Amino acid sequence: MPVRSYRELFAWKRAIDLVTEIYRVTQSFPKDELYGLTSQLRRAAVSIPSNIAEGQGRLTKGEFRQFLGHARGSVFELESQILIAQNLGYLTDGRGASLIEDVHEIGRIVNGLLKALG
Repeated sequence: MPVRSYRELFAWKRAIDLVTEIYRVTQSFPKDELYGLTSQLRRAAVSIPSNIAEGQGRLTKGEFRQFLGHARGSVFELESQILIAQNLGYLTDGRGASLIEDVHEIGRIVNGLLKALG
């Protein structure tokens, strides 16, 4: 049975979970990072499920692929920002590694969707 809504997509569900976690961990970042790294992490994380949803709502497979490509780009952006947060000591190595594994999982799922779309 075809997917009727982006809310049925596992990639979207996992990305929403990651956004929630990114918001939780960035609450403890220094307040002077609110408009810097905190904002960048949150925006990149939010971009992933947003692009998946928008792409699934488009009319063609090509458009969906395009938006999945944007989501994939945000995956790499988010990974880079998590590494920066680790380097600055805002995240422990263990917490950062856990978040990066989540990011990698979502990246693999998005890649699978891209392959499935041809």
